[in-house]
Amino acid sequence: MKRKMNYTLYLCTDRDLMSTATLEEAVEQAISGGCTLVQLREKNCSSLDFYRTALSIKSITDRRGVPLIINDRADIALAVGAAGVHAGQSDLPCTVLRALLGQDRIIGISAATVAEAVQAQRDGADYLGVGAMFPTGTKADAEAVSMKTLMEIRRAVSIPIVAIGGINPQNVAKFRNTGIDGLAVISAILAKPDIAAAARELRAQFRP
Repeated sequence: MKRKMNYTLYLCTDRDLMSTATLEEAVEQAISGGCTLVQLREKNCSSLDFYRTALSIKSITDRRGVPLIINDRADIALAVGAAGVHAGQSDLPCTVLRALLGQDRIIGISAATVAEAVQAQRDGADYLGVGAMFPTGTKADAEAVSMKTLMEIRRAVSIPIVAIGGINPQNVAKFRNTGIDGLAVISAILAKPDIAAAARELRAQFRP
């Protein structure tokens, strides 16, 4: 059975940005600060290392009662029993992922336009990652999505929406009354000396 998701504060990992010695420490602290969902992103490692890391992170998310989403890799998600997968527009199509993962796992799709969002919903996506909302160092090729487009996407689809890209304490309040379901954050949490405090501040500003 597909589990109910709380998208409020969605941590995306990036080991190049974290302030801690290990990814496990970073994830543990982020959850302590209020992150409700964790996406494991591993762009530069072997499949075996990705699998081992996913097992390690899942032991933490399971213990803390937080779902684990795997970026791109349906095989890794299945291998470790993750809650689901997040895919971009150049990854496997949502329909293919659904055929691989079955009906009980969560599939998130990145969208930057209304057309992409509508298509993702039509294809069976469970939620959308919309962005990049602001310039971000983690995705140099990502084009900025305006707040106007975000609102148009919100009106066009009924599935949950998570905004991503350059979200930080200075701009998080912009999303309060947009009707979106959550914020996906990388550096504004992971790169801070006190990861738990950074997560706590962002969550409080988004949902005061």
